Order: sequence, then C-alpha cells, then structure tokens
Amino acid sequence: MGAIVDAFDKGGPFMWPIMILAIFALAIGAERLYFIIVKSNINGKAFYAQVQKQIMNGTLEAAVRTCNEVPDAALGQVLKAGLTRANQDIKELSDAIDESVMEVFPRLDKRTAYLNKLANMATLTGLLGTIQGLIQAFDAVANLPADQKQTALAGGISTAMFTTMSGLIVAIPTILMDAIVANKTQKIKDEIELYALKTVNLIESNRRTSGAGAAANG
Repeated sequence: MGAIVDAFDKGGPFMWPIMILAIFALAIGAERLYFIIVKSNINGKAFYAQVQKQIMNGTLEAAVRTCNEVPDAALGQVLKAGLTRANQDIKELSDAIDESVMEVFPRLDKRTAYLNKLANMATLTGLLGTIQGLIQAFDAVANLPADQKQTALAGGISTAMFTTMSGLIVAIPTILMDAIVANKTQKIKDEIELYALKTVNLIESNRRTSGAGAAANG
C-alpha cells in the first residue's frame, strides 16, 4: 500500500484519471467476461446435437424444453425462438430467428467497445503525465539555481516514468480483456448463425419428409 501511495505522490495529478480509468476498465471487463464466458456461453456442438435429435424424432416440445434449461445462453434463446414457431411457414420461422438474433447480438456486444477506448485513454493519459514530467525537468534545468536543479530534475523524470508505467499497467490488461471478450463473443455469434441455419433447414427437411410420407400413404 505504501508503494502505491508513493507512486501516486511521485506521479502527479495525472495518476488520478489513470486510476479512474482502471476502475472503469476493471468493472466493465469483469462484467463482460462473466456475461460472455459464464452466462451466455455453452457447448454449442453438444447442445445442438441434443436439439437436433429431438427435432428429428418429432418431439419439438422436448427441444423447446432443452432450450429452457439454459435460459441465459444466447444460442438457446435463438433456437427457442425458431422452435416455438416450427409449425408456421418457413418464412415466419426464419423471421422469428432473425428477430431473436437482432435482440441477442447487441447484448453480446454491449459495452465491449469501451474496453479498447479505455486502454487507449489510459495510454494517452500516461503520455500526458510523461510530457508534464519532462516539462518540469526542463524547466528545472533552465530556471532553478544549481543547488536545486538535481532534485527538481529527478522529480520531473520520476513523474514522467511513473505516469507512463501506470498508463501501460492499466492499458495492457484492458487490451487483453478486450481481446478475450471479442474472441468469445465472435465464437458465440458464429455458433448461433451456424446452428440457427441448421435448425431451419432441419425443420424444413422434416416437413418435406413428412409430407412425402403422408402422400405415399394416401
């Protein structure tokens, strides 16, 4: 704790905005990591395999129940939107899925863009502190008496180094969180698009097979 207080004292006024940026980055990053990795994410391949089997068996109610078992999962929400309209024509079914996708995707992307911006702001704020420290150092060399120059010069350089370091300490983990969240989000989106299309095609195929069977029996 003493080292942190000392760093704030030596880093100057720009340490405070860097700290505020760090708090925002930590809060947004933690919330996004939890929402994307824990709450919205499931094993898409295994989940769809179960839903696919139920659709092929003609037990659409069971498929809907499977989606209800993971109410927070983005994939489950989208597939459920289609399954609940499986008895309607294929256009209405596709429209229902598209509408659900338009609701789910913005929730997956929500606030993620702030992480990259916060990282950039932390770096730039650290750079401002660096410039301030260098100005202090050059001013000391130019204007102060010889016996005070060394102390003032060291103080200016210390301010420059501490603000640079602090800005990077905030920016680097924030960029890493942004990369992880963006990668996981894209994975979920890709699975939704793939398995939503597979679901529509499977339901349509089942209808054709059922219709052909009914015609043959007739």
